[in-house]
Amino acid sequence: MDYGYIERILKARVYDVAIESPLDAAPRLSRRLGNQVLFKREDLQPVFSFKLRGAYNRIAHLSPGQAARGVICASAGNHAQGVALGARKRGIRAIIVMPQTTPAIKIQAVRDLGGEIELHGDDYDAAFDRALELGRAEGLEFIHPFDDPEVIAGQGTIAMELLRQRPEGIHAIFVPVGGGGLIAGIAVYIKSLYPEIRIVGVEPADAAGMHASLQAGHRVALDRVGIFHDGVAVRRVGEETFRLARQYVDEIVLVSTDETCAAIQDIFEDTRAIVEPAGGLAVAGMKRWVEREACQDRVLVAINCGANMNFDRLRHVAERADLGGEREALFAVEIPEKAGTFRRFCELLGKRGVTEFNYRYDDPQRAQIFVGLALSEGRAERERILRAIELAGFPVIDMTDNEMAKLHVRYMVGGHARGIEHERLFRFEFPERPGALLRFLQAVGSDWNISLFHYRNHGSDYGRVLAGIQVPPGEVAEFFRHLDDLQYGYVEETENPAYRMFLGA
Repeated sequence: MDYGYIERILKARVYDVAIESPLDAAPRLSRRLGNQVLFKREDLQPVFSFKLRGAYNRIAHLSPGQAARGVICASAGNHAQGVALGARKRGIRAIIVMPQTTPAIKIQAVRDLGGEIELHGDDYDAAFDRALELGRAEGLEFIHPFDDPEVIAGQGTIAMELLRQRPEGIHAIFVPVGGGGLIAGIAVYIKSLYPEIRIVGVEPADAAGMHASLQAGHRVALDRVGIFHDGVAVRRVGEETFRLARQYVDEIVLVSTDETCAAIQDIFEDTRAIVEPAGGLAVAGMKRWVEREACQDRVLVAINCGANMNFDRLRHVAERADLGGEREALFAVEIPEKAGTFRRFCELLGKRGVTEFNYRYDDPQRAQIFVGLALSEGRAERERILRAIELAGFPVIDMTDNEMAKLHVRYMVGGHARGIEHERLFRFEFPERPGALLRFLQAVGSDWNISLFHYRNHGSDYGRVLAGIQVPPGEVAEFFRHLDDLQYGYVEETENPAYRMFLGA
């Protein structure tokens, strides 16, 4: 038993600002999974996130001299609000350094809580370095978002409440993981008292810092992290949180963006609340874990950690939820360009619900179809449809798990470009702020011709672009050096079958 952390958690001062969040039943999801599912509703906290627990506990333990100098932190969202609220409660100064890409709604939320805001850099790392620099210069106490014993202890009060609300019978607890403060606090308390309860961390597959670190046996710094689950988008987990996770966490489950979107819908259907992407992680991981373990009649708890959702991101969540819940399949099909074939393909689909149907003339011999179909029986039904299309003699590719097809191709109006030479296709990500798109075009398209361009704003901190660029063979090395100098996140998609079938020359 880790008596040091148990004592810290029992003595944590969080209830000046936090509520004891309810442990709610999820009857719909429970019936579907064949287990008793409970939601720990941290999305109902005053700042709609668990983060105020750790932030305030750290601020509450400052000495009078430290408090008089004020506090500083770096954050683009939930931790910033927790620090601002905690500082206001104690009546001290708080400076919050936020990336320039931070959405206006989050900036305003911190300002409303009395925080002094400085916008700096394009990402969290730049804001973090600036906060450390400014803190040293002005003698401010830095409030770390996760790698601090008092912050960890504050988050651990969730576990203390949980065991009081459900004193027996819990089989497993599913916890979102970013820097690791939440899972460290919960795991050390639960495992010290009830070692038989499984602690399962959940990370996005494209931001799996704790999973990679535990596998390596040391902390790993990710080259880049996905942007959808912004509440847990951390390149490197904390030193202390990693130590505690190695000792007390049973495993880490990885999930996709689509699975998280489906989990957000699951939570909404049981609670009528909309959580943020990080807030849906625990349910997404629980669903994957239950399928893998085939467990039944167990008590499973998901930590719904936050609900600071950008409203304009809801469209993206709704679009992807059916895919993540295996309620929709996407197929690319080639049919002969001759009378009656189009009708024969539609007859093959029968009375199935069609969610999307895109047709584009290709050449006198063939045509390409991009079709979305509603599913009622999940992956097994999707595989049956795929086999039926193949048996009917139509070349088909399952695009349901193809990120470029889901993100861009299904929304584009266009087709193959005849006679174009040396085209290469890339997906780019760049900080979303005024003028960013123009700067992107000027930087990427200044020396090479852009032959295809598709841009969608998803209401997130980053813009996404699909671009075809003509790069002669003799200029390939120079072109990639140029991309690396720009430091935009990019993925080459030239060999992607979605591009070959619908857009390529």
